[in-house]
Amino acid sequence: LTDVFHQHGTDGTWYAHASVGLLHVRPVLNLRQDLGLRQMRAIAEEAFDLVAKFKGSHSGEHGDGIVRSEFHERMYGSKMIRIFETVKDRFDPDAVLNPGKITRSPKMDERAVTRWPENYAPQSPDTVFDWTAWPGGLAGAVEMCNNNGACRKSVGGVMCPSFRVTGAEKDLTRGRANVLRLALTGQLGEDAFASDDMADAMALCVGCKACKSECPMSIDMAKMKTEVQSARAAKHGVAMREKLIAALPRMAPIASAFLPVSNLALKFGRLFGFDKTRRLPNFQKPYSGPETGDVLLFADTFNRHFDPETLHAAERVIAATGKTVGVMSVSGRPLCCGRTYLSTGQTDRAKQELQRTTDAFRAAQDAGKTIVGLEPSCTLMFRDEAVNLIPEWSEEHGAQILTFAEYIIQNPPAGLDMSGLDVLVHGHCHQKALGVAQHTVDAVKNVLGANAQMIDSSCCGMAGSFGYQSETAEVSREMAELSLAPTVRAAPKDTVVLADGFSCRCQIKDVTERKAMNLAILMDKALKDHVTNH
Repeated sequence: LTDVFHQHGTDGTWYAHASVGLLHVRPVLNLRQDLGLRQMRAIAEEAFDLVAKFKGSHSGEHGDGIVRSEFHERMYGSKMIRIFETVKDRFDPDAVLNPGKITRSPKMDERAVTRWPENYAPQSPDTVFDWTAWPGGLAGAVEMCNNNGACRKSVGGVMCPSFRVTGAEKDLTRGRANVLRLALTGQLGEDAFASDDMADAMALCVGCKACKSECPMSIDMAKMKTEVQSARAAKHGVAMREKLIAALPRMAPIASAFLPVSNLALKFGRLFGFDKTRRLPNFQKPYSGPETGDVLLFADTFNRHFDPETLHAAERVIAATGKTVGVMSVSGRPLCCGRTYLSTGQTDRAKQELQRTTDAFRAAQDAGKTIVGLEPSCTLMFRDEAVNLIPEWSEEHGAQILTFAEYIIQNPPAGLDMSGLDVLVHGHCHQKALGVAQHTVDAVKNVLGANAQMIDSSCCGMAGSFGYQSETAEVSREMAELSLAPTVRAAPKDTVVLADGFSCRCQIKDVTERKAMNLAILMDKALKDHVTNH
């Protein structure tokens, strides 16, 4: 089949149930073009001949439908097809139930039965991200969804957490991609891209990025949702709650200066649309550290103002590797990745924050400094969105911003021993999507000598502010209850629960009453035990 692809000028992707010899075949074709339809017909004909040659079946797990029905006569023979027709005619004389399937089917390459009718004309709106890697821009990226349905799984991996809770097609990567396609081609009415219906389709997307890594076609729905949010913000403005969420990096230093009053104000979050049953995290005395060092910590807003001990712990552990430690800083307010602005559609503000921070990072990198971040969604933004949004920022720059686990694996402190300790690790969605979640497990095993196991879980459900919003708080809890919360509750009390993500730790605490810790806290504890014993 690979040779068949190449003979017809294309390539393809595969996924399969190899144990039973079942292959899902997905050649890369542009069916909007007549050439793509001709390629599909030619590849299908030759693929059918191969299946027949090896005495296989041209259909199975996913039924026949329009795509395969026209090949039935060649597979089963004309006598059997006449019997099929007789059965259908007697049970469905008016051809109401699935006409054109199994019998009397149209040709698979008739344009009328594709998603691209003759008048198909997608329009790409002004976009935040650069989609030029796809022919047709954003619309082309959306069209990469070929409806294979890999996102409809209920176990294994992360994709798609909202669908796993609701079971609704609209809350699925495929469903959202189809709504986007219909909107971009005018089939949902004028200005549908920024409509309330589009917002509803995106409402339960938590931006986990699992589809980017787990979908066979790498549909990046998190970025597509950002495009919708940006379009809606431009058309309708930004609601007060979302403004408060986005402004957290700017407001947190002020709030931290008035701790009792600020934390009292958090109790009235329901006035702004936060769920009354949720415990909003309290502001703490903010982290501050040395201004210079061989290794510079990127002190994100969440750990700096809500969990500063994590940063203090990281500072002590990095110092134990023989390096001097400082904090990434510039004059004025602390640096920020812009994630809160991006997640609320305020993309211009997000770019401003990213520009300010990447400028500082590049200067530090030019000076030979190592930069380490603790919060996955903030740290990994510089390997993903920043590369797309900031022209001077490259993948090479982003790869040099290390996670804490990566730094520890490369520079392990000597003499730490937690052998016999059992550790459950919940990987942050962005760690999983960008392929770095295993590093936390490796650090626990190889540096501490402890027993570490990755929890087989989807998104924790907190997803920044998603779990605190009144309209999504319950769905957030249901996401946690899919596998994460039951696994944590079932763990013995002396088992350590590790979660690098701040919102993940908040969710675990909220739904299980178990306290999870960042890797830096566990490493610091091991360091203190080592000092005490020696």
